[in-house]
Amino acid sequence: MNSSLSIFRKVAVAEGISYLLLLFVAMPLKYLAHFDLAVKYTGWVHGILFIGYVALLIIAWQEQKWKFGKVALIFVASLLPFAPFIVDRKLKDERPENASRIL
Repeated sequence: MNSSLSIFRKVAVAEGISYLLLLFVAMPLKYLAHFDLAVKYTGWVHGILFIGYVALLIIAWQEQKWKFGKVALIFVASLLPFAPFIVDRKLKDERPENASRIL
């Protein structure tokens, strides 16, 4: 079963990885090795994944009936390095089969 939440979690992890690659691999390559294409291509990939993150966040919001504050927090997480991985872990714990673990 691939709900929008499941797909969102996968895109969130990919977006988080692309953000870290952009910050910690591509940017140093650009400024230390003068390899501008690293930022160009990594930035493209990250941009596409970010758009997917936001679109799937909106879809999951509708499907899961989340409150606006939760959605805003998840969106802000996309702007912070490592935060999408925390979001993924928290959303994994919300799945119905893990409900007894949360309580």
